[in-house]
Amino acid sequence: MSERSSSAVDVLVVNAGSSTLKLALVAPGDDLIGARELAAPGGHADLAEARAAIDELLGADGLDRASAGRVAVGHRIVHGGTDFTAPVRIDARVATRLAELTALAPLHQPAALAALDETRALLPYAVQVACFDTSFHATLPPAATTYALPAAWRERYGLRRYGFHGLSHSYAAGRARALAEALTGSAARRIVTCHLGSGASLAAVRDGVSVDTTMGFTPLEGLVMATRSGDVDPGLLLWLQTSAGLSAEELTDQLFHASGLVALGGTADMRALVERADQREETAVLAIAVYLRRLRAGIAAMAASLGGLDALVFTGGVGEHSPQIRAATADGLAFLGIALDPARNANHDPTTTPDTDLTADGAPVRSYVLAAREDLEIARGVRSVIAAE
Repeated sequence: MSERSSSAVDVLVVNAGSSTLKLALVAPGDDLIGARELAAPGGHADLAEARAAIDELLGADGLDRASAGRVAVGHRIVHGGTDFTAPVRIDARVATRLAELTALAPLHQPAALAALDETRALLPYAVQVACFDTSFHATLPPAATTYALPAAWRERYGLRRYGFHGLSHSYAAGRARALAEALTGSAARRIVTCHLGSGASLAAVRDGVSVDTTMGFTPLEGLVMATRSGDVDPGLLLWLQTSAGLSAEELTDQLFHASGLVALGGTADMRALVERADQREETAVLAIAVYLRRLRAGIAAMAASLGGLDALVFTGGVGEHSPQIRAATADGLAFLGIALDPARNANHDPTTTPDTDLTADGAPVRSYVLAAREDLEIARGVRSVIAAE
């Protein structure tokens, strides 16, 4: 199909996350026709609600337009392994391979595959494209992908760092470069993007290319998250199995679903934790302190991988909606040249100005809060696949 034909296609974006199902219909030119966000506890949305939302977005003639090639579907898939480093049209072989990768992303992959099955049943003649959170990090150098484990293990089991949230990091880095160029006349070359939501990760991006990130073999590595632990001493986990008698299944469940903020502060809701911390409640104060310590250290490490820093980006649910977390993060990183304007940070309204420059006057590093627009990144990936056919 020609590039001209692909540019005329509306893209239904299906983003099945660990706590929500986000649906968006993106027109040519990246215009958003409509969007719906459904609750998906444990990664599972109500199928009837999802069907109704898709029908509403596409309209009465949606099936006909999809059958005529005027609507395509783009799916956010968390794990592409080493097999998929770019968007790909989904066929039986691809779907089978994606299912085989479920063990590496048990919190996300099943939800994405369930959403894939549902949309294929609802729109059987539409082109379905998988866009991967891992593919943006396919450019990581060997030093950033290699674990210090026996070579026999690495080769036999494919043990390596993959990185995740790539769709968000890719969009955020590109948007920050464009904003920096418009505001300062030169694009920021060295950017750290902070995707802070239920899941959280950082990426070091040089000239639009990912060179380091905090997540690894699975989306469990790295920062403290809503229900995920992030980095934990492997020896501690071995001790829990060999001395405390916990099974692998128990460890998996607790590390993915009952750790992180919910373990430290009793809730995965950062807004509630901030409010409780303001009242000096000890558990909330500790939860936020642990979260911020890991976050600041991660940003500093990403800056080290870049050899310096030109721009810092906050995105994702916490990144966009918590001025307190943004301020506390920056306050601990002044040595890197990061400083936020207190008024711009406190007054940022994601509903009216989703993309805002928060940089304090005179700060050498630009700081931005940007809307997470994985939908646009996915729509562009879908059109690239269609154009190449």
